[in-house]
This record gives sequence, structure tokens and C-alpha cells, in this order.
Amino acid sequence: MLQPLGKKTVSFDFMANITLSCPTPSQPFLATYNNSNYTYSPLEPTKKPNQNWGSDLSCPEQTPSKEVPTSVHKLRPADIQVIAALGDSLTTAVGAQATGLSDLKTPWRGFSWSAGSDGTLESHTTLPNILKKFNPNLSGFSTGTEKETAGFNRAVGEATAQNLSAQAFELVELMKSSPDINYKEDWKLVTILIGRNDLCQYCLDRETYSVEKYVQHLQDSLDILYEELPRAFVNVVEIMELTGLRQIERETSGCVLSGESLCPCFLNPWENSSQLQEMQKVNRDFQERSMMMINGSRYDKREDFAIVVQPFFQNTNMPLDRDGKPDLSFFAVDCFHFSARGYASMATALWNNMLEPVGQKQSYNNFTYERSMLTCPTSEHPFLFTSRNSGWQSSGSTSENNRAVVPSWAVIVAAIAGILAGSLIVWVLMAQRVCKHPKAGNTAIEEKSTSF
Repeated sequence: MLQPLGKKTVSFDFMANITLSCPTPSQPFLATYNNSNYTYSPLEPTKKPNQNWGSDLSCPEQTPSKEVPTSVHKLRPADIQVIAALGDSLTTAVGAQATGLSDLKTPWRGFSWSAGSDGTLESHTTLPNILKKFNPNLSGFSTGTEKETAGFNRAVGEATAQNLSAQAFELVELMKSSPDINYKEDWKLVTILIGRNDLCQYCLDRETYSVEKYVQHLQDSLDILYEELPRAFVNVVEIMELTGLRQIERETSGCVLSGESLCPCFLNPWENSSQLQEMQKVNRDFQERSMMMINGSRYDKREDFAIVVQPFFQNTNMPLDRDGKPDLSFFAVDCFHFSARGYASMATALWNNMLEPVGQKQSYNNFTYERSMLTCPTSEHPFLFTSRNSGWQSSGSTSENNRAVVPSWAVIVAAIAGILAGSLIVWVLMAQRVCKHPKAGNTAIEEKSTSF
């Protein structure tokens, strides 16, 4: 408590002769972030942080459709006129440029991976900056940190799924009243990411943050967009697998806040404990149940509207530095939100997911950075992928790589189940023939059938 931040003892020897320290005239206070004159840096002190997390992109297929498409299944990136986003602090880009506790809650919306457009693509990788390469007249994006320049990014810090409907309604009303867009004719791209706060608080209130409530809130919000928003392509980013964050908490000591206070339900439980196993299952249930709801037939009746699950967060590989420890340059000073570098990685993963067919999308993000990681539409596949133009139909099954694909083990299980069912029927028929007491036999058969 008396040691300044940056100089605190990080190990303890129970066999050592430990003596108590005393405050001094020059340092009479308990050490805090401010009075320690401490500046957090996730990189080595000898390194100058790279402030440029931009990308290079030059695609041959950058022109819009010859005529404005009427079908979402023939939508090119250059056809998109308006961009918007819903969600929580990840979508407001909290932590992107934070240097300490004083600006940790600042919403750096201009750096938002899904809705921000500070600078250019060469300096900041965001979805709007990518789309501006196809359509320089794109509108709706966020800039700066003020609410007045948030554009159609209606995400709110600390939001949970139950807050999403209000955001969706606000977005629709804002678009309807905006003089900068043609509400009926312009194609709109909306990206949604919500649920991390629900997961982090699940163990504190299993009813409020249940899987059923999460899916219902998400459905209610999508219903608003489906009923009110013309010409829209909606990305629903699958909720992040949070297990990887435990590695940061376990192996680093440079975070200005305890992860256990930010996400107690995931970061507090002991390793391999029943509590952690429960949270991991709930995490998977959030992913699977929301995907099943979206991939059903609820939202496929309109030609100008599609919802596509982008699964790059389904499995998350923790970025490691050269010492094999979590690379904190991807994370904000609280080690819970992301830095500008981390948000740039999310934007890259989202864009690449959008250009991958449904059923064949990359379902992990390994948080790497290269300026040439963005992919391009091709002459064979110039459109953003939807279920229909991917030639994909939901099976309701899951797989290790992509939950749209029916795994081979499911076929085996189904075959075995069929054999067992057939054997049971044969056994019942034989029992009926040899039974000396038909009434008793029939009763037994009825009981067996009911049980089956």
C-alpha cells in the first residue's frame, strides 16, 4: 500500500523475514495512481508505441451496382450509403486511447471498429473507413468523443441486452428524421454486438441475465429493425468467448483495475471449478441460442432485409507477446476493453467475415495485426454474403468450426438412434406375438411406447 504504482512488489516469499515499512515525510500518503506519478504503458518502456493501426486496401471490384439493387442478396459494398451500430462500451470504443483511470470511460467513438471514422483507413482500421474506399459519400459514422458527433452509433456504455430495444427504436426514429439520408431508398448497414455485460453479471442474477432473456431481448430489437427499417443489411456479431480474459488476470499485473470487479462471474471462479464450467456453458448457450433464433425463418420474408451472424468472436485466441504472455497492446489500461489496436483487429475480422459465405465463415479471432489482412470482393462473388446467396440452409446443428455445418458425428448418432429405434419396434412386435396374455401384453406395450 505504501509502494508507488509501477514499483510495487509482485511476489511474496512466506519463508522470508518480512518487516513492515513506514510512511516517510516525503511520501506520507497511501500510494494511488495520481500521487505515484505513474503512466500506464502496455508496451515495453524502451519501445515507442505504434499509434498507426491502419490498413492498406486496393480492390479491383470497388464500383457500385449499375442500378441500385432492390435485393439485399445482390448488395455490393459500394451500394451501402448509411452505416449504424448498436451495443455497449465495445461499440463506443471505450479504452481505445485511454492512458489511465481519468479517461478510461471516455467513448472514443471515432475509433469504433463498427461505426467510427476518425482519420482514414491508412491510419485507423474501422468498418466505415473500409467502406469509404468503395463509397466516399458514406454517412452515419461516428467521429471524436462527443455525443453530438456520434452519428448513427447509438451504443451505450454498460448496456445489456435489455437496453437494446431502446437503442433500435432510437436509431429508427433518428434515421427517419435525418435530412442527410434517403430513409426509404438508401441501403443501410447496421452492426450489433451485445451481451458481454449480461455474461459478466449472470451469476449475480440468473433470472435477469438468463439465456432465454438474452435471446428474447435480442429478438425484440431485431423485430423493430425488421418491421421499420427498409433496405438494411444487419450484422449480428456473435458474443465473445470470455475464457481468454482469465489469462490476462492470471499472468499480468499492469492493469489499472481488477478484472474481477469488471467481470466477476467469469474472472472470480477458481480454475476448473463448477462455477467456471457453468459460465463457460452459459457463454456457449448465449452463442448457440441467438444463432438458432436468427437463422430460423423469422426474418427471411423480405427481399430488402437480411440478418447475418458474423462469428469471428465464437472462439477467441489470446494474443501473446514474445515471452508467451498476453500482449497487452491489444487491450485498454483496464485489460478488459480494447485498445485502438484491438478495435482495429475487430474491424478487420468483421469485414472479412462479411465477405465469407454463411456456413464457411472464420469463427475465431487471433488478434494479429498486418496492414494487408483485409480481403476484397471478387468478380465471382461481388456481393455481401447472406444465407441465400451463400446457398446455405440452417440445419439447427452445431460444429467445431462453424455452427452452420452439420458435423459428421451427428450423422453417426442419428444412424445409431435409427437402429435402436428399429430394434425396439421389432422387440415390441415379437413380445406381442409370444405373449400368452394379450391384455397384459398390450398394456406393457403401451407403457413401453409411452416411455419411448
